[in-house]
Amino acid sequence: MKRILSFIAVVMLFSSIMAQERTVENKPYIDLRPFHFGVLVGTHIQDMELQNVGPQLITNEDGTTVEKLVTCDQDRWDAGFTVGVLGEARLGKHFAFRVAPAMYFGTRHFTFLNHTDHLEDGSPIIMQQEMKSAYISTACDLIFSAVRFNNHRPYLMAGVNPMMNLSGSDDDILRLKRFDCYLEIGMGCDFYLPFFKLRPELKFGYSLTSALDTSHAQEIKDKNMLIYTNAVKSDHSRTKFIALTFYFE
Repeated sequence: MKRILSFIAVVMLFSSIMAQERTVENKPYIDLRPFHFGVLVGTHIQDMELQNVGPQLITNEDGTTVEKLVTCDQDRWDAGFTVGVLGEARLGKHFAFRVAPAMYFGTRHFTFLNHTDHLEDGSPIIMQQEMKSAYISTACDLIFSAVRFNNHRPYLMAGVNPMMNLSGSDDDILRLKRFDCYLEIGMGCDFYLPFFKLRPELKFGYSLTSALDTSHAQEIKDKNMLIYTNAVKSDHSRTKFIALTFYFE
C-alpha cells in the first residue's frame, strides 16, 4: 500500500508540472463559487485489527473447568462500494470545507480457529463469519488545494467521518457497535472537463474508538458460540479503511 500511495503522489506531482504551456481552461470560474453541490461514487476495502485473548477457562455443566484456545482473524479484504452527495464551501483561494453524506456497503470475513477441539480426522474446528455492513456517514473534510494549472489541480484533505452502523444481528458471532468515528487523510486531483469537474480521491480512514460491541456476548442464545465471541479483546480492536472515491461537481 505504501508503494501505491507513493506512486499516486508522484503521478499527481508529475501531472502538475509536465505542462510547459498554458492551454484553454475548462470551467474557468467553477472554483469561485461560494458554495456548490455534487455527487460521489467509489469503492473501499475495510480491515480490522483483532487482538485475541488467548487461552480461556470454560466451565462445563458438571462444574469442571477446561482450558480452550480459539483465535480469530480477518483473513481477506473484500471490496465494497460507496454512494453519496456533497456540499462544499469555499474558504479562500486554497482552502475549502466539504460535507459529504454517504452510504458505505461492505463485507468483512472472519475465521475462528479452535486449537483445542478437533474433528475426527484430527484437524482443528474452523468457524467462519461473513459480516455484511451498511453505514451512513457524514464526512467533514478540510481541503487544501494547489494553484490550478490548465485543467488540473492537486490537493490534500483531512477530516473526521462519523458513521452509524445499520447492520448486525444477535445471532452473529461478532457484532460491531452502532456508532463509530474515523479520522481521514488523503489526496486527490481536480480535473476540469468541458461540462463538469471530476475529482478522484484516495484516502485512508482510522477508527478513533473500539469497533466491536462489548455487550454482544450477553445476547447470544447459543452458549456454545461464546467461546468464539469471547476469543477477541473488544477493547483493543481498531478498524481502518482505504477508499477510492470519484466526485462529480
